[in-house]
Amino acid sequence: MTIRFALAKGRVAKKAIALLTEIGYCFEDYTPESRKLIFQDTTGAIEFFLVKSPDVGTYVEKGAADIGIVGRDVLMEHPANVYELLNLNIGQCKMCVAGYADTHIQFDKKLVVGTKYPGIAKQYFNSIDQPIDLIMINGSVELAPILGLSDCIVDIVESGSTLKENGLVVLKEICDISSRLIVNQVSLKIKRKEIEPIIDRFSAIAQ
Repeated sequence: MTIRFALAKGRVAKKAIALLTEIGYCFEDYTPESRKLIFQDTTGAIEFFLVKSPDVGTYVEKGAADIGIVGRDVLMEHPANVYELLNLNIGQCKMCVAGYADTHIQFDKKLVVGTKYPGIAKQYFNSIDQPIDLIMINGSVELAPILGLSDCIVDIVESGSTLKENGLVVLKEICDISSRLIVNQVSLKIKRKEIEPIIDRFSAIAQ
């Protein structure tokens, strides 16, 4: 019985495929330039397909994939009814509030926040009782405070070099982010014999 993976496109997929190779699966027909949509390992035990990161949870929740690998930020922003079983410790970074060093949170006025993650931003500022106006930004969010569009931003920070080069700093760390292994709830029951060894292999190298 073949186990199907949904992988988030980009750096997560690259690292996830490397992990799959490390735990013993070989995908001879995969290259980054390939136009194929589904790639199967040489034994036929597993196969994977690539989708945009917000869609990984949907494919797994609805059963189109048995297992998914996606960042925790995506699961927070786009919750899915799945089992989150492992922290794979890849793509490690932090979700942060960032802006100019002299930015002050003023509880008597709304803070204008630019972000790609409105759900996470809203939840965080609600938790500290800070009223905000959210501005959804799909591109380089660092531009928002620089051009006066927002007071601060909520975004993923890896090295912090982009912030530093543009005169910005981390004002508050919200949470740690890394890629997680998620599993469809029904698949874990009816395909447990096939899925558990895969989880065990991932667990052994994710420590």
